[in-house]
Amino acid sequence: MKRLPIPEDVTGEEIDKDVRQELQSLPKTLADDVAKNLVMVARLIDEDPEGAYGYSRVALRLASRVAAVREAAGFAAYANQKYSEALAEFRAARRMTGSVDLWPVMADCERGLGRPEKALDMAGAPEVHKLDKAGQVEMRLVAAGARRDMEQLDAAIVTLQSPELASNSVQPWTARLRYAYADALLAAGRDGEAREWFAKAVEADKDGSTDASDRLAEMDGVEFVDALIEVEDQDEQQDEQQDVREGDGDTLPVEDAEPRDLTTAVDEDVVVAEESDTPADVVDNADVEEAKDSDNS
Repeated sequence: MKRLPIPEDVTGEEIDKDVRQELQSLPKTLADDVAKNLVMVARLIDEDPEGAYGYSRVALRLASRVAAVREAAGFAAYANQKYSEALAEFRAARRMTGSVDLWPVMADCERGLGRPEKALDMAGAPEVHKLDKAGQVEMRLVAAGARRDMEQLDAAIVTLQSPELASNSVQPWTARLRYAYADALLAAGRDGEAREWFAKAVEADKDGSTDASDRLAEMDGVEFVDALIEVEDQDEQQDEQQDVREGDGDTLPVEDAEPRDLTTAVDEDVVVAEESDTPADVVDNADVEEAKDSDNS
């Protein structure tokens, strides 16, 4: 079995204590090896998903009967858009644990496989009621995405309208929910409302999990300039002018040359729109279907 290199600073102790407890069913040496590979999956999955996938396959070969390993393999496959493989791993993990926590990402795999109708069926399943608040919001995002896959924009907008969207409190999911709502509004041609909700997403997005600020700036016609590139371009222009003067025999000493203003002003202000009223109640299925019919007409 081919092993992948593990950096010296990875001990395996970095993994979650619940995962460590799962691995106690394995011999200690094997448990340590699996733990180190799982650490590498977590470390690489955002920046190098292909690399994370490689480590997940090693962990899977070492301990395929550990639910945490199957879940990690599922997320690594998902990050590489291997949706069929990811779905199989998530299903295996769910069978082992009986947990519904993976239900939203399993539904999103169905979307990735071109089956948005199946994702919508899962959004209406009893398992959704067993999810915590974060899981329910995630399921709502997946359902709205499935509606958009089916070109039902109005239904997607209605799906996202919820107490969580209306709330002024900021939760881990708030920025993504507001962003999805703004993007759906923009796709439906409701630019004014979209701008307002992109601004609300910026307000909630403290860790930069979305590109809401870029989308808002784009709508406002703001063009950001990379100051370093601008300075380098001006330096090149100076060099070219210097070469021309040397060719004409008219070179000035460096200390006598007219200095150029190489500063570039970059406006980083973000205009945040005021809070606006939005429906506080979740729209029932009849309203979603009415919005769906509106799209189809």
